[in-house]
Amino acid sequence: MGQDKVFAVEKSAEDFRFDSQVAGVFDNMVDRSVPFYQEIQRMVGELAAEYATEGSQLYDLGCATGTTLALLDGVLPQNIAFTGIDNSPDMLEKCRGKFAQLNSARETHFLCQDLKERVTLDNASVVAMILTLMFVRPLHRRKLLSSIYEGLNPGGALILVEKVVCDSPDLNRRFINYYYAMKRRHGYSELEIGQKREALENVLIPYSEGENRQMLTDTGFRSVEVFFRWYNFCAMVAIK
Repeated sequence: MGQDKVFAVEKSAEDFRFDSQVAGVFDNMVDRSVPFYQEIQRMVGELAAEYATEGSQLYDLGCATGTTLALLDGVLPQNIAFTGIDNSPDMLEKCRGKFAQLNSARETHFLCQDLKERVTLDNASVVAMILTLMFVRPLHRRKLLSSIYEGLNPGGALILVEKVVCDSPDLNRRFINYYYAMKRRHGYSELEIGQKREALENVLIPYSEGENRQMLTDTGFRSVEVFFRWYNFCAMVAIK
């Protein structure tokens, strides 16, 4: 796993991109930037095992380097097909490489697609979106959730992990400060934290927990529950 030094050297301001440089260190980046990342992945696996049904399909939208799919391969029956979708060819290359090392006999597909385009799901029992919806432009989020809902089988689950904002400006400011303190504890410098914040400013647009819950409820999901919360990070499961 390469060490994330993407923002360690001063550079001109530009939007964050999931290019080859980021793909090469992405696993280290999320492990140091997302609180309790390994525990969240373990919980995603636990929930997926509850709702994935034999003979169905599991989709990972925004599959990145394939960490979630690789974990799920070890806990779900082999007759559940996997499809990973991401709009970054560099991330998908890493994902294919990681999955190839598993020597899994599972039917698996990897697609390069922008999630603002219509996503067609077939016989889906579980859909995972791990730190993905926040990168989809708000204009397209409800349409994407509707297409997920339409493609899920009755009783199927959407597992959603997001960075969130608070309704209270004061608490929002405090939670962000706690988050940056966590990044310092994980070895990031002030320069790295500041440059990444600026790069993500127009790319990562978080909603509040309440806004995400309302979108899921409006889409038609009958049960929506939070299964993890740490300051400005929130994971939810929504059942059709």
